[in-house]
Amino acid sequence: MDEAAFAALVERHRRELRVHCYRMTGSLEEAEDLVQETFLRAWRSVDRFEGRSSLRRWLYRIATNACLDALTARSRRPQSQPHPQRQPAAPGRVLPRHRTPPVAPGSPATQVAAPPPTEVAWLEPIPDHLWEPAAPGDEAPDAVVTTRETIELAFLAAIQHLAPRPRAVLILRDVLGWSARETATQLGVTVAAANNHLARARSTLREQLPERHGDWSPAGSSAEERAVLGRYMAAVEQGDLAAVAELLADDVRASMPPLPFWFRGRDDVVGALALSWDPALPHYVGRFRFLPVGANGQLGAAAYTRRPGDDVHRPFGVGVVTIADGRIVEMVSFHDPAVFASFDLPATLPPLSPGE
Repeated sequence: MDEAAFAALVERHRRELRVHCYRMTGSLEEAEDLVQETFLRAWRSVDRFEGRSSLRRWLYRIATNACLDALTARSRRPQSQPHPQRQPAAPGRVLPRHRTPPVAPGSPATQVAAPPPTEVAWLEPIPDHLWEPAAPGDEAPDAVVTTRETIELAFLAAIQHLAPRPRAVLILRDVLGWSARETATQLGVTVAAANNHLARARSTLREQLPERHGDWSPAGSSAEERAVLGRYMAAVEQGDLAAVAELLADDVRASMPPLPFWFRGRDDVVGALALSWDPALPHYVGRFRFLPVGANGQLGAAAYTRRPGDDVHRPFGVGVVTIADGRIVEMVSFHDPAVFASFDLPATLPPLSPGE
């Protein structure tokens, strides 16, 4: 088989392998690189492929090992120390709430203009168009169905607390639906070891998922949830704090990676917004405009801001929201230009009206 024919054969598996590597690493950028590494490793060893399993399963084995290698390498790099009340995270991507307790608006902890000097591996979102359709299609008829619950941020954040090998076992068993024997073979461990990894992983997952997660509707977008997001975007664009407050749950959580702090509770979230919306204060962010987006099977919004003296709105953050009982229970806004690029979003937006 020549290289072109091989590339055409494996390309049909790119989407699901990207999702697999994304679950393993919590990073879309790393996932893209690891898929390429998977295809390269596969091409180098294609002569040794004996056909005892399907090509797809062989590629999954290579991809999983590539992810484990990457996570091992990441764990050796220096990381900033978590708060003393928190246990160190596994070598996975995290959100600010995994590292420190919530802070109050205007506290010294919030006076951060840039990420900490030491590297922190933050969890990244994945645009829906990169993992949908959820069902297998003509290009990959044997692909695993990607359920929204296993791509949403709450699940991704929880499994990042697992060590790499138990994380791989959990994904292969509970997400991809493989048997204990298949999983053990793929990872080169005994069935007993694979089962032990799975038991510990499931226990950790139960501890790490948010308390209210079992009460949330499956990730997605009902008409009611879309209406809540629409009212939220309109309220923020109009600078209406009272309207925003009405849409937030009492215990709402808000974070803005790579900023290392986060807020919990309606009063603190609204208080933080009030400080950043005041033109007289140094941390004024400007006037907002939004575009709705889909990320991780959840509703989201790309925020653009127009600062004084500017004639266009520029990228600010891509937010992913979780809604329960008609209220927003969590907002994670990713402040990274690369995120806007992955969502294929415009570089700027015009003002809402000519006289704005």
